Amino acid sequence: MAAMTMPRRRPGRPRRDESRPTREVVLTAATALFAERGFDAVGLREVAAAAGVDVATVAHHTGTKAALYDACFARVFAAEREVLTEAAVQARSALDAGPDAARRALHDLVDVFVDFLEDRPETTALWLRRWLEPQRHAELDQRYAEPLYRLVTELLTAAAAAGALVEPTPHITVRSLVWAAHGHVVALAAGAPGARERREFRVFVHRFLDGLYGPPAP
Repeated sequence: MAAMTMPRRRPGRPRRDESRPTREVVLTAATALFAERGFDAVGLREVAAAAGVDVATVAHHTGTKAALYDACFARVFAAEREVLTEAAVQARSALDAGPDAARRALHDLVDVFVDFLEDRPETTALWLRRWLEPQRHAELDQRYAEPLYRLVTELLTAAAAAGALVEPTPHITVRSLVWAAHGHVVALAAGAPGARERREFRVFVHRFLDGLYGPPAP
């Protein structure tokens, strides 16, 4: 019986990570490329090369480039939604415990969000590329940003209704905090001192919340 031989990789093609599903490898590679260069400057062949697969495999798992772009946002959205939903549930449970507990829970919620972006800076880069052309791909905001804004906005509204804080414009507060956190991640990417920047930004965000709602009791 003839010995089986493995197909040879093309020169220069990276070896695919066999421990991860192919679609995940493709989305990881595509997210990095879209985050770095934007939608128009990235082709499916480049994604295939970065993922260590052929272009037919990329198309099989994600379809068109527009569908691949959407899938990259869906992927980071799912991860972000998981951590924020858990933190929001904990914050809601603190509302009945009074204003101090509610404000501490908001500190924790913001810390979770900042931790997420620091650990996954490609999320910020991907969104910033999208927002450079606000009229294009606007449906991505509706699917993958608005639900998270709404999650926290509704939490602040519930806290105000429970008397835990006074918040007349929760949607403005949420968007302001989101943009501040993205700006923080950009500063880190630009070379701001890591540990110091991380510590000082958390102190700033907590002071921001305390200025709005009053400091929690020690």
